[in-house]
Amino acid sequence: MNTWAIDVERQNNIAADPNLSFATGRGGTDLTRRALLVRVVYIAAAGALVSGRKLVAQLSTPTPATSPVMAKLSDYMSAARGRVLPNHVIEAAKLHILDTFAAMISGSQLPPGRAAIRFARAYGGEKIATVAGSDVVCGPIEAALTNGMLAHSDETDDSHAASLSHPGCSIVPAALAAAERFSIDGAQFVRAVTLGYDIGPRVIETIGATDYLLKGHKSTHVVAGLFGSAAAAGSAAGLNSEQMRWLLDYTAQQTSGIAAWQRDSEHIEKAFVFGGMPARGGVTSALVVQSGWTGVGDIFSGADNFLLANAPLANPEGLVQGLGDRYEVTQTNIKKWSVGSPIQAPLDALYNIQKQHPFSADQVQQVTVRLASYEAATVNNRDMPDVCLQHMIAVMLIDKTASFRSAHDKARMQDSAILRLRAKIHLIPDEELQRLLPNRVAIVEVELTDGAQFSERVEAVRGTVQNPMTQDEVVAKARDLIAPVLGDSTSTKLVNKVLELENVKDIKHLRPLLQTT
Repeated sequence: MNTWAIDVERQNNIAADPNLSFATGRGGTDLTRRALLVRVVYIAAAGALVSGRKLVAQLSTPTPATSPVMAKLSDYMSAARGRVLPNHVIEAAKLHILDTFAAMISGSQLPPGRAAIRFARAYGGEKIATVAGSDVVCGPIEAALTNGMLAHSDETDDSHAASLSHPGCSIVPAALAAAERFSIDGAQFVRAVTLGYDIGPRVIETIGATDYLLKGHKSTHVVAGLFGSAAAAGSAAGLNSEQMRWLLDYTAQQTSGIAAWQRDSEHIEKAFVFGGMPARGGVTSALVVQSGWTGVGDIFSGADNFLLANAPLANPEGLVQGLGDRYEVTQTNIKKWSVGSPIQAPLDALYNIQKQHPFSADQVQQVTVRLASYEAATVNNRDMPDVCLQHMIAVMLIDKTASFRSAHDKARMQDSAILRLRAKIHLIPDEELQRLLPNRVAIVEVELTDGAQFSERVEAVRGTVQNPMTQDEVVAKARDLIAPVLGDSTSTKLVNKVLELENVKDIKHLRPLLQTT
């Protein structure tokens, strides 16, 4: 049913029952002339037989400022800064913070990161917030944008499968910028980040992530990242329940981002869409509300609300489902391989085959990879090494692993040995695997020149919720990404400080460990 039909049906119900009102949002009985006319037109279109007097009475019926869902959501958000979290949630949040810091620092050496740092350095702003992997200190909005782009300069950052989003690359930069602006401590910072993960994915899941992306041609990453970043920044700013409702309003007004990022061969626009833009927007929402701005008190219900605009049949209860019981930071994957998410399972499968049945690359006759149709289209013969399945499979065949360095060596894409192997790699879009999404399943089949055949099906990639990495594995990955930029000593100090964030008195104390000198 389309939006018009739903609104007409709603007006039919109102016409039949005078006790029902048109609006459920903030604003009481005040209606603009345009809003009144729109509602009269809807009534006429629905064939409602009401008198002018009854219509006026209905339109002027007082409505609550907030729905029960919004009240629960905003109360939860405002209380997050002081909420004591379960130990396993704290530990998970710290690992995701560390993983994102590592992505930010390593990303500072890549083209999108360098472009972002140039922007921050040139644009300036009051020296409040840290830009990782550099010596730049600037305004919180600029720092959030820049660090967000650093965090998604490549495919190192975390991902949340159910919401088709990358939460960490925007939420952690937004929380960091706001934390420095308001001088909060490490425990409050962890709580802000955790709240961001709780809110962002729930919003995009409520409106239907897959349909939003595939049918709407829009970016799920922006919606999850933007609402998550705003929640995290709002928590750092200490906003109360009413302010959190306004924060959500201004955040909804900033939602944008179309799926055209998939055509960006330089990863700069993608870094902006996934990380920079939502981090910037989230911090902006928090800062304008903290400064005194007011807005609509319930952007998820009432006339022209966010859900009506994006998914008219969505159930608002999804926004608060499991809050306080299911923490999304514990449901978010940390990548073992620094490549696009659809390539994770194929690399795992090939890695497992090579360990069980050692063979050399020149023994390979053919490699067949089966992926969900949408995922196959995303990574099929792309120009960027870290999102090109054929290239990364060829690298794994030769190197027996897939390092951060190899995933970003674009020149190697023209290496003759790589090109010979790529010609033997066949990617097959699989509709059966498509139906399993958001579970990213891959099947890899290897045939050798002597006729030997091996097959591996990966249901749960290493680093996913179903097959998580240990703390030692996450730390090893972080050091591998941080040390080449900041050195071994600083890398070790930063890792230790993040793992003990609850003892950090002011988040600004992290700055010397995040920056170059």
